Amino acid sequence: MKPLIPSHKENKRYLLVTGKNLKSNVEKAILDYIGTLGYSKASPNIIKTGKNWLILAINRESINDVRGALTIWPDKMSVEKVSGTLRGIKDSPSSSKRGQTKGLGK
Repeated sequence: MKPLIPSHKENKRYLLVTGKNLKSNVEKAILDYIGTLGYSKASPNIIKTGKNWLILAINRESINDVRGALTIWPDKMSVEKVSGTLRGIKDSPSSSKRGQTKGLGK
């Protein structure tokens, strides 16, 4: 199969999300707020998790919808940082001060 040209690839953004029970709450929040069709357009993938944080990859066009979904969810979740690369999330000063992404490595 022929590889996709760069302009046809899905552009991802990476979100550093903090809160409690994130694995279950993130999926529920997105489905509740933007529905099944919006969920499939956002195509969220959990990249890495910790005790009270996770890194979520989403489609670039759906970033505002996903941030809104996480903000209005009753359990407290917050988006600490949005980056175009995983390295930008791992090397962020806000995450390293709190020790949230400790152990991610390169």
